[in-house]
Amino acid sequence: MLPTLKQIQYFVAIAETGQVSRAALRCHVSQSSMTTALKGLEDIVGSALFTRHASGVRLTEAGIRFLRHAQQIEQSVQEAVTAASVQPVPLAGEVRVGVTETITAYVLPRLLQAVEQKFPRLELQIVERERDDVERGIQEGEIDIALLLVSNLPQMDQIGCETLLRSPRQLWGHPDHPLMQRAEIHLADVARHDYILLDMDEHISTVIKYWGQYGLAPAIRYQSCSIEAVRSLVASGRGVAILSDLVYRPWSLEGQRIVRRALADRVPSMDVGVVWKQGAEANDTVRMLRDFLGLALREIG
Repeated sequence: MLPTLKQIQYFVAIAETGQVSRAALRCHVSQSSMTTALKGLEDIVGSALFTRHASGVRLTEAGIRFLRHAQQIEQSVQEAVTAASVQPVPLAGEVRVGVTETITAYVLPRLLQAVEQKFPRLELQIVERERDDVERGIQEGEIDIALLLVSNLPQMDQIGCETLLRSPRQLWGHPDHPLMQRAEIHLADVARHDYILLDMDEHISTVIKYWGQYGLAPAIRYQSCSIEAVRSLVASGRGVAILSDLVYRPWSLEGQRIVRRALADRVPSMDVGVVWKQGAEANDTVRMLRDFLGLALREIG
């Protein structure tokens, strides 16, 4: 006997929220329905998937292994529904798209899939560079359009920009970290705890800027160019981080849980936008792709 899709969805919801009550709210069902579905799933799997503790549930080793496959199943079903509803457009040609490493890592895979479904005959030439090089490529006509983090994009007459997605930044921490137990969290509170800094794209300059507005600085204990390393350090309780919802995952690679909390102080969102050369006459292919990217990114976000 195989699990039902509903059992898979309920299991993922419990794993990602860490509480049956929150998972029930997310799935719009009663807690008893959620508990019954979980028990049935554990009977099918033949192993306990969670252990209970005072503040909720925690995945067992079997649960960690099962979660990775369950999330893939849920995503595959969502993609199948989307694929069936998409009407392909017979648009052909080549478009040179500039990106930075953050876009490649967290946006590009799902975006490419959406573009391929919508425009199966369109060929995208992806050009990954530092942001300054991408901007230069746009200005010189080497790149047709670009997807960038536009929060810090300088004002330039030659470049047009449209923000497509604003991803809020929140505090990430281990579920038992002292900050996660507070009713309200300010940057001044965060400054008193070890901080894990992501060194990727323009993240450090953004951190310095918004912390500086409050006359504060994070107590950096670890710094890494790897988002997975940051997740693992946060999940193991070695510090906290402030990162965007776009790159959030509720579990580290080791299966340890990460929770997030909103900050009482205002911090900037991570904004993703499309950039093009101002004044250049874009062809129909580029214009249609630019319009579609906005719709696709909003679904991803």
